[in-house]
Formats: sequence, structure tokens, C-alpha cells
Amino acid sequence: MRGVLTKSLTARWMRAALGLALAVGCAVAVAASARLPDAPDVVSVRLGGDASQTRIVVDLRRAASGAVDADTASPTRIALILKGASAPNPLSGAGRGVVRAWKIADAPGGARLTLDLAGRGEVARRFLLPPADGVSDYRYVIDVTGHAGAAPRTLAAAAVQGYAVAQAAQAEVIDPHQTHLRKIVVIDPGHGGRDPGAHGGASLEKNLTLATALVLKARLEATGRYQVVMTRTTDVYIPLDERVQIARRAGADLFLSLHADSGPSSSIHGASIYTLSEQGRQRVGSVLGRNEWFLQEAADSDDHAVGQILLDLTQRTTRNRSAAFAQTLIERVGDRSPLLGRSQRDASYFVLLAPDVPAALLEMGFITNPGDEARLNDPAQRGALADKITQAIDAYFTGRTRLAQQ
Repeated sequence: MRGVLTKSLTARWMRAALGLALAVGCAVAVAASARLPDAPDVVSVRLGGDASQTRIVVDLRRAASGAVDADTASPTRIALILKGASAPNPLSGAGRGVVRAWKIADAPGGARLTLDLAGRGEVARRFLLPPADGVSDYRYVIDVTGHAGAAPRTLAAAAVQGYAVAQAAQAEVIDPHQTHLRKIVVIDPGHGGRDPGAHGGASLEKNLTLATALVLKARLEATGRYQVVMTRTTDVYIPLDERVQIARRAGADLFLSLHADSGPSSSIHGASIYTLSEQGRQRVGSVLGRNEWFLQEAADSDDHAVGQILLDLTQRTTRNRSAAFAQTLIERVGDRSPLLGRSQRDASYFVLLAPDVPAALLEMGFITNPGDEARLNDPAQRGALADKITQAIDAYFTGRTRLAQQ
């Protein structure tokens, strides 16, 4: 049903996911950018960071691999070739933090990015991010550090450096069977207790969501790859805001709310998936407390707008990840169950509001449709649906691990 929760992240997930949102975000927030109107590949160059670490983001219209150009490098200059990319109109600009100035132009083998440093420095890491929901370009990211041991002077800088550690950890080959690396998945059976949800011909939504959630929990735990947290395991009422906080306290890597839809006609049938809409982002304050990390960041910063900037960046990354999971989920569920027309949708449901936990709401079918209701009441069909959801969750986390290794 459409009464729903939100997801938010805990300190553990936040250090890693916030890394991506904040570090890429920092570069966006304090970006020094240049647009190429005619360039076929290089779109822009952006910088962010401080005197201890600077991030450079090169936006590209297509994927490119990078290699250090040793012939033009020195202790105070870094040069990289973006293989296969072109920059026919040379670009240059003032630097930031560790980088004093930059330029990018065509060179043999690709586009050469040259970074003139304010002092001695080195590349800490570099990786490629593919397009995502709301982001049409590829992004080649380079982190450059200054002299060893330099401590960041602001919390924003500390967060950027924290990202470096998280990104390095993510780049390692992860064995999902190691217990301490199990992903935390929160399953939310919609409604419960005094809130029955939608009524079918012979069943209530709250019972169908709980029965499916319990099967899904067993399937996920059987893989050995997941720690499953349930917002409820019995027929009890859990307020929407508490469901959100359960996910946040658990440090959830993913949140999935299960529901059964209802319609004005018994002929309407099929599953659908919801993620947070752009309008829903404006309601985020209803799930936040006074001690959120980005509010603390703003309090310790000379720029009080930084808190909102970091929140916006975190929300953007979370929405991208939610959309990626929703796409994977609808593909797997569609293999087993009929789908509603325009099956991937967005809304401002409360359960989807958390700014830092990827979340989706699955309407498993219409309880007001006899065929869908019978399928949701059939234990074998519920098991088959749980298998498909498990496959989607596996595919989502496998894809994220591959991205981290690029």
C-alpha cells in the first residue's frame, strides 16, 4: 500500500556511502568548472578540496581509462592520459588546494590532463564512475594528496580524507561470505496491527506483506551474504518514522518496503516499484534529528550553507543508488510476476525519505485483483517472488562491488 517509510543510514554505511556523496559532492559544491561546447568527449573539469587533498573530476561523454604519463611528470606536476578521450579545444584553469593550475588538451593516445601542484604531491587514487540516474556523463575522478601527514583543517576536509580510506577499502576484492562484511538489508512488511492496509476478497495487506517478508528474510540469510533486519516480525503496528529509524540505527545498506496495492477496478493488476521523487526530497526534515552529521559539519564550518550542500549531495547519491536497485528489482520480479504499466515510479512516501540509505517500495501486486491476490496467498508463489527479490539484491550489490573496483 502507499503508506510508507523512509530509509536512512548509520555511521558505518555513512562513512562509505557518504564518502562517495561527500567527496564527489565536495568537488561539485566548490567546483571550478569549464564547459566545452564543441568537445566530443571531455565535458568539464571540476576541483574541490583543501591544502591536504584535492579531488579533480573530469566529466566525459563516454568511458575512458586513465594512465599516468611519466614522461611529463615531476614531484610538482602530475600528468595523466585519458585513453580514447579527446579534448580538441584545450582547456585550463586555476587550481584549488594541492593543485595550483590545470590544463587538458589532445595528446597522442587521448586527452592529457596536466596538474601543476602547489608543492610536492601524488595521486592517491583514481577511478571511473558511470552515468547514473540524473547524471548523464561518465566521471573520471583523481584524488591528489599533498605532503604526508597533513591534517585537514576543516571537518569538510576530514570527510574528504575519510572518503579516501573508504574508497580504498571498497576497491579491495570483497568476499561476501565473510560475516563481518555482510550487507545489512532492512525488510519492511507494510502496515500491521491496527493498520490492516488494503482489503482483498479474502485477505488483508498486512498479512500478505509479513508472510512474504519472512520468506524473503530466510532466503537472504541462507546465502550467508546478508544480515537481515525486520521492522516487524509479528502483527504489530510500527509508526512510519520508527521504521525509518530502525534502518538508520541498523546501518542499513539497503531498505525494501513490501506492500500490496489496491485499485478502483478488480481488473487492474501487476507489480510496481517506487523510489523517492524529487518532491519527496523536500520532506527530508521530517526524519532528521538534531545531531545529523551534516548539521554538525555546518556548525564547525565558516560557511553555514555547507550542511545543506552536503545533505543535497548525499540525497542525490542515495536516489541514484535507489534507482539502480529499482531497475534491477523490476527486471527480476518481471520474470516471475505480471507488471503494472509504467512499473517503475517515484513518490514521496515517508519510508523513502531517508537521505542516506538506498530504498525502494515494492507493490507486489493488487490485492483487489483476484489473480494477484491468489498469487500472493500461494506459499509457492511467495517463495518464487522471494527468490527473484534475492536475485535482484545479489545483482545490486555485485554491481556496486564491481564499480568500486574500477
